[in-house]
Amino acid sequence: MKSINSIRFALAALGAAALAACGQSGPAPVEAPAEPVAVEAPPPPAFEPTAAAFKCIRDMHPVRGFYVDNLLGNLDGTIAAATSETGAIYPAGSVVQLVPGEAMIKREAGYNAATKDWEFFELDVTEAGAAIRVRGADEVVNQFGGNCLACHEKAKPEFDLICEQTHGCDPIPLTPVMVKAIQNTDPRCPPVPDLPADQLEALAMLQAFRDAAAGN
Repeated sequence: MKSINSIRFALAALGAAALAACGQSGPAPVEAPAEPVAVEAPPPPAFEPTAAAFKCIRDMHPVRGFYVDNLLGNLDGTIAAATSETGAIYPAGSVVQLVPGEAMIKREAGYNAATKDWEFFELDVTEAGAAIRVRGADEVVNQFGGNCLACHEKAKPEFDLICEQTHGCDPIPLTPVMVKAIQNTDPRCPPVPDLPADQLEALAMLQAFRDAAAGN
């Protein structure tokens, strides 16, 4: 017959073994989730604007007297840049026009560092549509003899080469009434009936200016 001490020793050993087993049977440790891998958005694709990119100016989105569009579908981004009071970088595909015969298009990143990736266009517009007369970075001259880049590069850096009255560019020889009259007589657009007298007068002044320039 086993002694009482032997029985106590055996029970103690069994208890210790049971406790050790319980300690090992708990839930497996949960591994911390892996950190998400940052995925950079792919750059906008290279694209080549054609004459078809230019439509009735009044079909574009108006912003403070000029018009914007986006050829790559990011119109919201273009509008956000155009309406920012503190300036912004326009997204690729942005189209900016003050008058039907001139345009700027934001090309893909790396197109031209000097123009901050803007391409300038001088257009001929008729009822049939637009035809590109001249396009490029620094070789485009507007109808008043000014080089587009030479004017726009004077804009304050935060405005991404976009000229307005308070952006640092030299004044243009067009009054707001003249600009509105030109926009309202874009031949690609439906006619605006009964142009105001001040716009008719502005158009007559513009025509006299063009005739004088052509005679020189």
